[in-house]
Amino acid sequence: MTQVQPKHPAIRLETARQALAVAQELAADFRRDSALRDRERQLPHTELQQFFASGLGAITVPRAWGGIDIPTATLAAIVAIISEADAAIGQVPQNHYYALEVLRVNGSEAQQRRLFAEVLAGVHLGNALAEFSSPAAHQRTTRIEGLRLNGNKFYATGALFADRIPTAARGEDNKEQLVFVPRQQPGVSVIDDWSGFGQRTTGSGSVQFVDVAVSAEDVVPFQTAFERPTTVGPLAQILHAAIDQGIARAAFNDMLAFLRSRARPWPDSGVDRATDDPLTLDRTGRLAARLAAGDALLELAGDAVDVARQQQTAANVATASVEVAKVRAWTTEIALEAGNLLFELGGSRASLREHNLDRHWRNARTHTLHDPVRWKYPAIGNYLLNGVLPPRRGTI
Repeated sequence: MTQVQPKHPAIRLETARQALAVAQELAADFRRDSALRDRERQLPHTELQQFFASGLGAITVPRAWGGIDIPTATLAAIVAIISEADAAIGQVPQNHYYALEVLRVNGSEAQQRRLFAEVLAGVHLGNALAEFSSPAAHQRTTRIEGLRLNGNKFYATGALFADRIPTAARGEDNKEQLVFVPRQQPGVSVIDDWSGFGQRTTGSGSVQFVDVAVSAEDVVPFQTAFERPTTVGPLAQILHAAIDQGIARAAFNDMLAFLRSRARPWPDSGVDRATDDPLTLDRTGRLAARLAAGDALLELAGDAVDVARQQQTAANVATASVEVAKVRAWTTEIALEAGNLLFELGGSRASLREHNLDRHWRNARTHTLHDPVRWKYPAIGNYLLNGVLPPRRGTI
């Protein structure tokens, strides 16, 4: 059994209010060079070390194990705050919190005691879930046989920066497990080959496992988290919705600043300044209202997830999944709308290298493909019209 030490020890946060304040402070720092990091593809090693050393990585640890177990709506608000400052940094902890939720619902007492203690100390969990060779996102070919792990993963967001890499693999009984693999274990190769045109600095590259020795104590049941009602899926999805909400806010606020800074008379337009144009005012006001609705939907969905965590019935988990699907679909649309409107009202100057404002549209277009919105609306409608419960998996 390998005990993993964090790169930097973490502060212990005491309250949700303190966590929000820390997130705001970090966001102010992360925002400063976010455009530069995206433009030059400078990976945020230092910034992510700051994030996990701040104690924010441990805010979902249950109180029984020394954490503050913040409300899901507050967690979503924190992810949105960080994502508004830098969407790539905001996406990286999503898998960390996801793995912690699997540990909470499926880990043994001994596993929870040890791994939660690591996270409280500042350990960062990455992920290695998706595979090129599998026919669907929730199917895997990576295997554990004789406590040896072999397989290839891609879209491993955060693995490049992590201390442990929770990895989806099938055991000898063909049941899916989540293996909390130490990043520095022999046979583990993390490859920086992510070349997406958005979310450029998430470190979402490939991971290879070649005859990696696995400790039985690091293997947590995974498949059973979806065979019964749990909040693993809704939690995963609400955090993705929060990332998109942050991207939308960033695009909107940068649009406002850009238009104000460039305000000047428009020839033959009949208005004194671009910011006096009635159509510009109308589009700006409409998007502001839709952004506010996104915040409200995140809060409603977060409350539904917490109800389901307290009473994990099929009905409660289904309600949480539907509420989360609503906000995931909504924030998908407003993130894309905000990026589009920035271009529409800012013009081609918004994409100039010196501004790099096109990163918001690129980030939204890339991240919203993670779990397509076309999966959400049919699931919502089928539940409301026919009473069909949404499928239990991390992608709906």
